[in-house]
Amino acid sequence: MAQQTVRQILKQVKPILSLDKEEARKRVLNLYKAWFRQLPYIVKQYDIPKNVDQCKEKLRHEFRKHGEIKDIRIIDMLVIKGQMELKETVNFWKQKGHIMAYFKDTWEPKPKDFLSKFLSGKE
Repeated sequence: MAQQTVRQILKQVKPILSLDKEEARKRVLNLYKAWFRQLPYIVKQYDIPKNVDQCKEKLRHEFRKHGEIKDIRIIDMLVIKGQMELKETVNFWKQKGHIMAYFKDTWEPKPKDFLSKFLSGKE
């Protein structure tokens, strides 16, 4: 009974871009190739302290981070966001700090006690 209800709901939901998984896969691959082609120009244009190989590795990591997603609508939304990011980056609508934010993997936790806040200059 519950499975039939879920199937009916899923059939009523309209797709965003892709009609099936294969089409969504092609869109993801095209986005990946577009980013991959633009990386040398992005590194040169933004003058970031990373080489092209490091940027390619970061690109692979960002795409693999969402590799377990199976819902076609979510994949389509991520593709749309990725295309927007690429357009903003290529048109030089971002600054160097925006690009370097992708490489900042670790965030330092905020100090909790008084002495730590004092030493870090927060209080």
